[in-house]
Amino acid sequence: MADTATQTYQDLGYDKIFVSLDGSDQQDKVLDRAIVMAANDNAELYIGYVIDSTALEAAGTFPVDIIPSLEKTFRDSIDAKVKVAEANPDIKKVEVIVRAGRIRETLKDEMLDVIQPDLVICGARGLSSIKYAILGSISTFLTRNTDCDTLIIK
Repeated sequence: MADTATQTYQDLGYDKIFVSLDGSDQQDKVLDRAIVMAANDNAELYIGYVIDSTALEAAGTFPVDIIPSLEKTFRDSIDAKVKVAEANPDIKKVEVIVRAGRIRETLKDEMLDVIQPDLVICGARGLSSIKYAILGSISTFLTRNTDCDTLIIK
């Protein structure tokens, strides 16, 4: 690696950006920021979403037949923004990845460990204090369990 004093901003940019979306109202703002950052760095953009199976597992069943409709609803919710990103010549690649499972394990094992991004972007969803005490936060999990930079959008 070159001496940081002689590097340009392009040398210091990101090559693979992973954005973790959660279906919340803040999702559009987070995705917008990820698209701009991917374009600025001429990076690949990976858009990840995990259909949370925790509540379904707690109920004792996991009705796999609802997964396709949940995935379609998510994809439809970001379709316009994905098309904008795909049309941007400054973004090398756009890939949407949807998996079902426990959020933390699925994000880490099936997305981040596979893609190996150098930047992860997520939102600060703001769970209630009770849910936060029980579940923790995905943004905190990502910050602590990735080997790359993490940007949390508020």
